Amino acid sequence: MTSEQFAVFSEFRRDFKEYCKKISDEFGSVLVPLQKTAAQKDTPDYPAENPVVYNTALDEITEQSQIRLIVIGDNPGKDEQLAKNRKYLVGQSGKIAAGFFQKNPQFNTDFRKNAIILNKTPVHTAKTKHLKFLAENGGEKIRQLLQESQLYMAQKTARLHIDLCHAASTEDEKPEIFLVGYSELKKNGIFTAYRDELKKNYGNFPEEWEKVLVFQHFSMNRFSIDLKEYIKNNGTQDMVQAAHDLGTLHKNEIF
Repeated sequence: MTSEQFAVFSEFRRDFKEYCKKISDEFGSVLVPLQKTAAQKDTPDYPAENPVVYNTALDEITEQSQIRLIVIGDNPGKDEQLAKNRKYLVGQSGKIAAGFFQKNPQFNTDFRKNAIILNKTPVHTAKTKHLKFLAENGGEKIRQLLQESQLYMAQKTARLHIDLCHAASTEDEKPEIFLVGYSELKKNGIFTAYRDELKKNYGNFPEEWEKVLVFQHFSMNRFSIDLKEYIKNNGTQDMVQAAHDLGTLHKNEIF
């Protein structure tokens, strides 16, 4: 990163860490029993250790890091919230994502070194769909927390991305956003608040908006299957270009 990019990132990281601590201190005691109850119906018992998760992998990023992607998942799951981890996309979906980039060196991206990994909310649930349970059973304060945390992440992520692009010294230093989780961004999905706020924050930045791409989840290989199907149907040989085209197609469908 350029020194200006690293200053931008450092400010984002500091603010995000403070935000996660703040909402964890304020809402953690209420969230944990809700998260456990939500998981009982369809999830084996697991230790609930962090109701709100800051991605500690961000602390490993330095000025020497080459950031090519900002990857946005849904929310921290069972593995992500464990005290030994406290990192995003370290479960099965993250392993699939890391494997995809390892198998496709044309993207010139090490998933663990060249990507800033964020979520649409830092509030943990064992499965993303459990956020609905929290919103419906946690009272007005929890419902507002889930809404406001999406707005916060959308605003901060857009600002980070735009500022990183503006602080770049070459075109290659301007990262793209891979926004994964196509279905829950649709109408009546869990993350419509995030979707709408993200788009609003790019209103005056059309060039940076072009670098925002939407995809299926990495889980169950849906990202790869969708991309391979697009390549097959369009006769494209360049996988990087195909990913950009598919991500733009999904973005236009969602937004």
